[in-house]
Amino acid sequence: MKIAQRVSLKDYNTFGIEAIARQFVQIRQEQDLEELFAQQVFEKEQLLFLGGGSNMLFVHDYEGLVVHMNMRGITHEIKEDGVVVLAKAGELWNDVVNYCVAHGFGGIENLSLIPGTAGAAPVQNIGAYGVELKDVFQSCKAFDIANGIFTTFDKNDCAFGYRESIFKGKYKGRYLITEINLLLSRQSEVNTRYGAIQEELERRRITSPTIRDVAEVVSAIRVEKLPDPSTIGNAGSFFKNPIVSVDTFNRLVSNFVDIVYFPFGQNQFKLAAGWLIEKCGWKGKTVGNTGTWKNQALVLVNHGNSTGLEIYELSEKIIESVQERFGITLEREVNVIA
Repeated sequence: MKIAQRVSLKDYNTFGIEAIARQFVQIRQEQDLEELFAQQVFEKEQLLFLGGGSNMLFVHDYEGLVVHMNMRGITHEIKEDGVVVLAKAGELWNDVVNYCVAHGFGGIENLSLIPGTAGAAPVQNIGAYGVELKDVFQSCKAFDIANGIFTTFDKNDCAFGYRESIFKGKYKGRYLITEINLLLSRQSEVNTRYGAIQEELERRRITSPTIRDVAEVVSAIRVEKLPDPSTIGNAGSFFKNPIVSVDTFNRLVSNFVDIVYFPFGQNQFKLAAGWLIEKCGWKGKTVGNTGTWKNQALVLVNHGNSTGLEIYELSEKIIESVQERFGITLEREVNVIA
């Protein structure tokens, strides 16, 4: 293991933003973390934990140590109540989904094509098309940089919420997730309640879908709506879908009868941030070297030469527009590294 100096992060973030890390280290095994702890590196350096870089926007160079999780491996163990799939932190999330679909393990097929790594998935409590990671999460193993020991967190420990977890809140910057365990089903029980999935299944004349069918349909929907980071820089959904009270919802519906929303728990509603942004005139708009995606206003893109600051400033303008028109303050889903 070697700590490198002055490393470009352009290939380590899906926005394709050029930023320089003063120091950079690859973690390929648990012993690497123990070695860094023994050298007191975690005490001396400003730290940034990096997985697939799919949920980050670098506004400036990073004047600290970037710790890149690159541990690999996917295994499974058959249990009476299902199957436990173990994925090391550096595995691409979609490779985990493909592994499970290929083996007939159900539960995460709706999360196909979400960018990022397995280790980052619990931090965000990733979700899409009616499923969240917490629905199948069993536990994760994480390294505590404060005392140099490994700890196991079960589902209840993680305090999962909408795009939230204890690793994003209380323990942000303290624990490095090294592996995750998912409890999946050996039965082909699929979730097709999300409208777009059902519509695409009907279009394909599939009446009894398998988990592979759902995975393929979700992938097709995402490809149609979202740009491929390998061809145009982006971080997927840039903003969270706002959660509002009944009173706020009623106010909005009375003024905007076509507003897109979803019931969320008791006495709350989730609004489609993409719809709010589109109604403010931002969909497909280009501003300098950045802009929003032509098929989904929720996605901010790098048209080739954008800086992180340009993208951040665009997001500020979008937040201001939505606040002015709807009285709703959008929250960034992407982590801004300033």
